[in-house]
Amino acid sequence: MKILVVGSGGREHALAWKISRSRHAEKVFCAPGNGGTRLVGENVPLSDTDVAGLADFAVNEGIGLTVVGPELPLVLGIVDEFESRGLRIFGPSKKAAELEGSKVFAKEFMARHRIPTGRFRVADTLEGAKKILASGEFGYPVVVKAEGLAAGKGVIVCSSQKKAEETAAEMLVGKKFGAAGGRIVIEEFLRGREVSFIVISDGTRVQPLVSVMDHKTAYDGDKGPNTGGMGAISPSPFMTEKLFGEVMETVIMPAVTRMLEEGRKLKGVLYAGLMLTEQGPRVLEFNVRFGDPETQPQMLRMESDLVEVLTAAVDGNVLEKEIRWARRPSGCVVLAAGGYPVRYEKGKPISGLADADAIPGVTVFHAGTKHENETYLTNGGRVLGVCASEDTLAESMKKIYKACGRIYFEAAHYRRDIGAIKEERT
Repeated sequence: MKILVVGSGGREHALAWKISRSRHAEKVFCAPGNGGTRLVGENVPLSDTDVAGLADFAVNEGIGLTVVGPELPLVLGIVDEFESRGLRIFGPSKKAAELEGSKVFAKEFMARHRIPTGRFRVADTLEGAKKILASGEFGYPVVVKAEGLAAGKGVIVCSSQKKAEETAAEMLVGKKFGAAGGRIVIEEFLRGREVSFIVISDGTRVQPLVSVMDHKTAYDGDKGPNTGGMGAISPSPFMTEKLFGEVMETVIMPAVTRMLEEGRKLKGVLYAGLMLTEQGPRVLEFNVRFGDPETQPQMLRMESDLVEVLTAAVDGNVLEKEIRWARRPSGCVVLAAGGYPVRYEKGKPISGLADADAIPGVTVFHAGTKHENETYLTNGGRVLGVCASEDTLAESMKKIYKACGRIYFEAAHYRRDIGAIKEERT
């Protein structure tokens, strides 16, 4: 069948790469795609937010399955539009996507259904925010979040009341994140280890994906501002069998079940960003799509046919196809543009890709790139994801960093400590 992948990042390149290896994939299209997706499919010059245009394309081209990568098209209702035309699409409805699209909805949903998360308050005016912050209810540091979608950058950890008030003002008055900052969530700062727990759901049942750990902050040692993700390793060294069972029982199944009861059937991906605290796992956020860069190392480890798994979920029986995983760990290091996640330039020539790809076992997924006049150029904040899967995490990371050293573009930046963690568990 013909398959359409919606999106233009590293996650979408990884999905298209995996889908192109399916025996069911006659042809893969990527809309709009990037410089790398053109190597595994055909790029289509349609924005991932052009919901009607994408649906028209799917009808005219006879697309048998559409896979949505980014959150924004889901929040805009791309699944509703496609299904209204009888098109098969993997992802949640607009109502279900509110679990990611609105942090206020997500926090209130968790509170309603006693899903473990941090204490929080909501403010829609600067005066209200200052009143909450002055009360000292949460102490410091405190977390200030823009309500809506902010590409992973709308979460600010504030070390003082002054910083928190300035952040609230930037969001509510200065519109730093546009409409996404129309309301803010102020919540307690949770201490512990972060873990990404990702499952595929048909709306009633789920099939977990292999564990993975993201590295959110921009600089080594978990320093600097939050980003969309600077690297990931799989499996997570902190995911135990006991923890797995606890998360399924207290977070995943309650979320899927309660969403269904509220008329928000959660078909697609459920991604719980967790903090492992001394009191147990707490949900930092819910997402309703594959992670980025978590998808990249996950796809390297997946031995099953991804198209069969996604189709089973769309057709209402996600457990029909068991997912098989390679035992070998994998990793991903993101090469970002200088200045990311704040200000950065585009259009910088990229060299050394062929040299990096020549290292056995290394796979380079493109994110913010474009191909122009036989040259790859930077076209975003996160530019490339360099990945490998070897017998040990240390071997995987050694190959990855060797490949990173062969790639060059002006002001390139990447963390040099991804995976530099004791392999306590697998």
